[in-house]
Amino acid sequence: MIYSSLFSVFGRTVQLFSVLAVLLGGTQTSFAQSDYPNKPIRFVVPFPAGGATDNIARPLQNELLNTVKWNVVIDNKPGAGGNIGAEVVAKSSPDGYTWLMASVGTHGINLPLYTQGGGKMPFDPIKDFTPITLVAELPNVLVLNPEFASKNNINSVNDLIAYARANPGKVNMASSGNGTSIHMAGELFKSMTKTYMVHLPYKGSPPAVTDLMAGNVDIMFDNLPSSINYIRAGRLKALAVTSAKRSPAFPDLPTIAEAANLPGYEATSWFGVVGPANMPADILMKDSTTLMAAINSPSVREKYLAMGAQPVGNTPAQFATFIKNEIAKWTKVVKDSGAKVD
Repeated sequence: MIYSSLFSVFGRTVQLFSVLAVLLGGTQTSFAQSDYPNKPIRFVVPFPAGGATDNIARPLQNELLNTVKWNVVIDNKPGAGGNIGAEVVAKSSPDGYTWLMASVGTHGINLPLYTQGGGKMPFDPIKDFTPITLVAELPNVLVLNPEFASKNNINSVNDLIAYARANPGKVNMASSGNGTSIHMAGELFKSMTKTYMVHLPYKGSPPAVTDLMAGNVDIMFDNLPSSINYIRAGRLKALAVTSAKRSPAFPDLPTIAEAANLPGYEATSWFGVVGPANMPADILMKDSTTLMAAINSPSVREKYLAMGAQPVGNTPAQFATFIKNEIAKWTKVVKDSGAKVD
């Protein structure tokens, strides 16, 4: 009887310590996450420094450092239309310390583009990521090498269409890489105007724009932020923007749809922050609210508007729905254009 009572007391004591261990474990986990972030956040930009994606990321980086003292370190990992950098993040730990500056390429165009020719994607843009917030949207802009334009009397979108039709295969069209919005803006243009221009993919906008200004390529549908200063300086000739509406940065520049009577032509770019799949809910919420505050700060808004971008900022759920809709949209565009990665 005495042994039975002692055993009963011992059993209850063991249960009590077990419960306390669980509670303490949960409390420690909570404490561990409450001081997040307590080390640098790696912000992967899957395109080179100086390009539109990089230009969108850096004002955010500065704002987070200055206002909430978050040490966000940008890591440029270009290549494969953004897939190389995106894959790095997809395979990272979902602890909140790795972000990706996703784009319409990595999370809209690449899935149908890379699989249409029988290829494979190194990640699933929906299953392998946690959407955090949509950062900004912006138009692309059709720019030409000024000497090429002058030599061939190309002063409008219709002039370019006429020249390309009369000289099939003689116009070189640069892009920031296969699958980017720049590439697809050109493919959509070619499809709708029934022209043939040779696509030359680069590893990001900066090297492509450099070759465009040097006359090594003829035209490009560039993200507006990476070309805007060269347009203003006269080193690139802009003909039109690819959005449905004119850009406030260049109100006198027509849209391609209105300039060439191509109703339905629209190829805008967007950029948003995502993390690896299965991020903890409390960290996701902290990232989302902090980033939205940064996006809507006067400093960041001013920088984005100056480069022709429209700041957004939305919830993870809204961004997740947005990504799904973008994949559906670009799947149709890719299929109709016949574009694929060789």
